[in-house]
Amino acid sequence: MDVLIHLFVGLHIIGIASLLGGFLTQMKAMGQGTARFVPAMLHGALTMLVTGVVLVGLNQAQDYAVDNIKIAVKLALLIVILGLVYVKRDDEKVDKGLFGLVGLLTTANIFIAVLWT
Repeated sequence: MDVLIHLFVGLHIIGIASLLGGFLTQMKAMGQGTARFVPAMLHGALTMLVTGVVLVGLNQAQDYAVDNIKIAVKLALLIVILGLVYVKRDDEKVDKGLFGLVGLLTTANIFIAVLWT
């Protein structure tokens, strides 16, 4: 079961890399006011959601300790990110503030995952 958990952790990391990578590739466009949410950002957020839910289930099935408050905070941030990216995915341009908010929330989600012990 541990191998399966590690596999989903890897997939979860790929999801966050896709979301953050999509954001970083649009940073120059954000400065010019032409940034948009690329499909990689939506797919990365969806991957994070699915793999995160699976990871919580697998860890609870193994009777590993799961910090439900941490998971709830991360899930709330991810739902906001996913909602913003999903709603604005077809827009040719996204407001700088909204685009920056997605980057900020993504970065916050990463630091919560790493630093909250």
